[in-house]
Amino acid sequence: MTKDELIDRIAADAEISKKEASAALKSVTSGISAALSEGGSLALTGFGTFSVSERSARTGRNPQTGEAIEIAASKGVKFKAGKTLKDAVR
Repeated sequence: MTKDELIDRIAADAEISKKEASAALKSVTSGISAALSEGGSLALTGFGTFSVSERSARTGRNPQTGEAIEIAASKGVKFKAGKTLKDAVR
């Protein structure tokens, strides 16, 4: 499903215009981004939990040359599906 298809689905389910559905989706995604950028997590009961994970610095290898390279520490986003979502997919 693409973002446009999701907007169409939201508009149909909520009986609102596509413009309003697009604004609602944008609000949700920016809210999730804001919560995670502050270092927190976001739990949507029944759907899942978004959280920030930290990866430590490490030494890797360039696969073409075999040369050792330093990989900097970074942060990533994790998502753990909730029970309702897991059951819906099964």
